[in-house]
Amino acid sequence: MNSTNARLMTGNEACAEAALSAGMRFFAGYPITPSSEIAEILAQRLPREGGVFIQMEDELASMAAIIGASLTGTKSMTATSGPGFSLMQENIGYACMTEVPCVVVNVQRGGPSTGLPTLPSQGDVMQARWGTHGDHPAITVAPATVRETFDWTIQAFNFSEQYRVPVIVLLDEIVAHVNEKIVFPKPEEIEIVDRQRTNVPPEKFVPYEVTDSAIPLFADFGSGYRYHVTGLSHDETGFPTNDPKKIDALYRRLNDKIEQNRERIIRYKTVMLDDAQMCVVAYGSSARSAHRAVRQARAMGIKAGMLQLQVLWPFPDDVLSALAQNVETFIVPEMNLGQVAHEVACATRRKPTQINRIDGGLITPEEIVEQIRSVSV
Repeated sequence: MNSTNARLMTGNEACAEAALSAGMRFFAGYPITPSSEIAEILAQRLPREGGVFIQMEDELASMAAIIGASLTGTKSMTATSGPGFSLMQENIGYACMTEVPCVVVNVQRGGPSTGLPTLPSQGDVMQARWGTHGDHPAITVAPATVRETFDWTIQAFNFSEQYRVPVIVLLDEIVAHVNEKIVFPKPEEIEIVDRQRTNVPPEKFVPYEVTDSAIPLFADFGSGYRYHVTGLSHDETGFPTNDPKKIDALYRRLNDKIEQNRERIIRYKTVMLDDAQMCVVAYGSSARSAHRAVRQARAMGIKAGMLQLQVLWPFPDDVLSALAQNVETFIVPEMNLGQVAHEVACATRRKPTQINRIDGGLITPEEIVEQIRSVSV
């Protein structure tokens, strides 16, 4: 699609379009504000693309359904918001343990509980990483614009397919509903990653056997391969085990496949950080305000820069640690009470200045500029 076909669309629309471009052909979900438009669009589009849309009875069933569809080899997705994301946690953990690729879109709203159904929040950052029990890897992306939503939804599918994990796309109500011009890349310009499948005969297939990498090869259900899948601790055959060595090897491998690829997964943008004396660390819709605030601060002669986190988990500890060698002050604006600020403090070994809103309002550029000026004195 070229510039003559540029469109004005919301983040939710871009998310749905990106999922289709990535090859997603199964969606199961339960309508919930402010993510409902994603389901609404896919209910119309998926049947035309040869895919399947199912409105499930709740979010537990929705998560279970996309796991089942993915086991057949179909790229699968669900979309929800805070209360539904909470209900999905058990099955997200199951997908981590069984190494089933899938994408979960969480359009954040105020909480806890029913909270603020129509207003934005960034309160689910820690839940995206630690929402399920046990030690397991996590990949979470956080777009800030409509175009980034398109790009990062596709990348979420690529990550999930490559590393055999559920990937969280963490939007917020502002990014989901803002209208922006977007020019779609041409199909040949979009990188699409598909899971690596086995080519051994079915009788020789071992479902969780690994060789050169920590990621086992996949076999689609219904393609002649029969194997066992369980949420219990299991060995390479997929059957439960109580062998301490095999249990230890399983859990370490689940984490290693992400930790060993941190440099390939972690992505971020920098704005005027070369000579910055202070750094604004932002993500999602807060990064929109931060970007403008940093430019306004520069116009005032203040050496401010910005680090936009596009991948929240794994967290870029090394990047922030390196920045701390030259940057004096860190400022973290976020629509929660300091979830990323906590990580910044751990990585930089210093307490950042926090700008927090939890009233359903967007952090404005003016609020960030005011804080930049106060700490630059």
